[in-house]
Amino acid sequence: MEKRIIYYEDELKDEFSSADIIPITIDENYPYTHNQIWNFCSFLLQNFFSMPIKYFYAKIKFNIKFIGKEKFKSCKNTGYFIYANHTQEFADTFIPSLANYPKRNFFIVNPENVSMKGLKNLVPMLGAIPVPGNTKSFKNFLETIKKHIQRCRSITIYPEAHIWPYYTKIRPFADTSFKYPVELNVPIYTLTNTYHKGKVDGKVDIVTYIDGPFFADNTLSKKEAQKELRNRAFEIMEKRSQESTYVHIIYQKK
Repeated sequence: MEKRIIYYEDELKDEFSSADIIPITIDENYPYTHNQIWNFCSFLLQNFFSMPIKYFYAKIKFNIKFIGKEKFKSCKNTGYFIYANHTQEFADTFIPSLANYPKRNFFIVNPENVSMKGLKNLVPMLGAIPVPGNTKSFKNFLETIKKHIQRCRSITIYPEAHIWPYYTKIRPFADTSFKYPVELNVPIYTLTNTYHKGKVDGKVDIVTYIDGPFFADNTLSKKEAQKELRNRAFEIMEKRSQESTYVHIIYQKK
């Protein structure tokens, strides 16, 4: 079977998601926080009702296997951040949740993810935290992140920012999002999805590697610690990505 080829120009900016969604504006009126009834329903949906669907989808679609998920146990009583490569449109929303279950996992998303008709409430209930659209909403965004970490939850960040389906390398990413663990003085983990040819023709398997915890170097300035933490995350993700043994989609630079 002839493989699909995707041509790209910019590793930092090109997006290859198939979704065509007009994003809403995440301003100071966006409801980052909710009442207790909403939060309870979100908990049930996120950690109970949706889990069988997530598990069976990942198993049937990708025959997923986790290596190193026991490493999460050392930080079960604290909040932390997970940094992952962004290579699946749907599965990326729950693979980290499967890896560190039963810890409740949230994930930072672009506004498009909470802009779909009929799903504007469901997606946030499943843990999505959209990136703010202005400085006024940024305060609410940061406060939400802080509360989740204080409640010993995990927050997944995709530092590559854009989806490249089945990409087997790690794209360059900025250190911007690493300011959160530095500011809150909590550890990070990395989660790297690697790709392998399935036993059934046309199927692709995923092996997910978890590494960490990694802590910011408190002997450095916050800016330097942020950069150093980013570099450590990138290095281990790049190393793990080399475990991929199958290229499902070929990416070529124009």
